[in-house]
Amino acid sequence: MLLDWVTVILLIVIGLILIIVELVFIPGTTLIGILGFVLAGIGIWIGYAALGTTTGHVILGLSVLTAGVAFFYSFRTDAWSRFALKETIDSRVNEDYQHNLQIGETGLTVSALRPQGTALFNDQHHEVQTNGEFIDPNTTVRITKLSQHKIIVEAVS
Repeated sequence: MLLDWVTVILLIVIGLILIIVELVFIPGTTLIGILGFVLAGIGIWIGYAALGTTTGHVILGLSVLTAGVAFFYSFRTDAWSRFALKETIDSRVNEDYQHNLQIGETGLTVSALRPQGTALFNDQHHEVQTNGEFIDPNTTVRITKLSQHKIIVEAVS
């Protein structure tokens, strides 16, 4: 009976520790976290199988309560702040930039346009897009529409 309790407690504690290790120290591997969930689940299952339904319910409730308190406490103590992005982006789009392209001008695609990509006009690379069609690299294209931030092209046949 005592060995059952020790086994259940150890499995659940080790499972919770592995889940915390997954979240805090080695995020993204998921193997450690899955192993932690499996060990905690086995501990709860052994609690039901060896100690009875009522005791299993108590063990399950205490496990969920402990995990909930730990989760709540981690937000209250700002434990997650070291994972938060603290830098701000100060850069802006150059709104004053005016490209010197004209409608009808031809150029050559550098990348595949699916439907966006890069094309070369007057020895300068420009980000362009099509009206939905796909255009292969090294294809001659013609500008059909210009706006301040968009260059719409079509393949020259």
